[in-house]
Amino acid sequence: MNLRQIEVFRATMLTGSTADAARLLHVSQPGISRMISHIELQLGVSLFERGKGRLRPTPEAHALYAEVEQVYRGVQRIDARAQALKSGGGLELRVLATPSLLLEVIPGAVASLSADYPDSCFYVESQLVREMVRLLTIGEADVGFSSLPIDHAPLVTEAIGSWSMSCVFPKGHRFEQESSVPLREIVKERMIAFSPDTPQGRMVAEAYPQTLMSKRGRIEVRSGQVACVLTAAGAGVAVVDNLTARAWRNDLLLFRPISKAPTSSVFRVRNSNFPSSFLEDELVERVRQSFLLPPSRRP
Repeated sequence: MNLRQIEVFRATMLTGSTADAARLLHVSQPGISRMISHIELQLGVSLFERGKGRLRPTPEAHALYAEVEQVYRGVQRIDARAQALKSGGGLELRVLATPSLLLEVIPGAVASLSADYPDSCFYVESQLVREMVRLLTIGEADVGFSSLPIDHAPLVTEAIGSWSMSCVFPKGHRFEQESSVPLREIVKERMIAFSPDTPQGRMVAEAYPQTLMSKRGRIEVRSGQVACVLTAAGAGVAVVDNLTARAWRNDLLLFRPISKAPTSSVFRVRNSNFPSSFLEDELVERVRQSFLLPPSRRP
């Protein structure tokens, strides 16, 4: 029996007549009668006793109906799941992001998406680029967000925002009166330095190598978050990515963009062998929109 036959048989069992079954299914009564006769012929058994406009189910019909109800409930569950998937319900999304993006941008987008689709599950991890590449390549994550470019088949990338460098400093510092700060002024201060192999370290070293080499007793870090903590404690000023700077802005710590600092892209990273879900595309769009908002309206 196909699904249409199951539907007609069930309607007839529920109503007790082909006329009422036809009204239930919004079709003609002769069509229902022909379908019932075809089912009986196909199965080789009599399902109903006819008489006085009513149909009396045979024992064979009752036995078949018990199985049909199980199938019908399964179809209902499938339909309910399909409707839920249409609105993001019941979906899971495994998200990876480099640390600076997980300070503010990604959490804001995930929080708003989770509020709109409360039946969905989100798994969010902070990963460095190397581990992000591995997990996306083997299909153990759905989407990654990276502040650094990635070139690794079968992964594909899409620029969805940008970041640059900022100077963080304690409240009350002279930089507070400026709208942006030149790097030449920053290196005059007591600096919390980054290792030379980091983007921050490379930018400062390439612009003012002799200045940094001459400084003694400096504090060196590899993390923008550590640099912000030290700056808030009064250890000096630091050059960090603006994603970290804006997330750490508080009563103790302020930041200003660095004049003429280079701009880099933020990338969506995904495995081209797996199609994206509605939930993934919606998250990406919300992350993209967060980069378009002015700083005062960002999540």
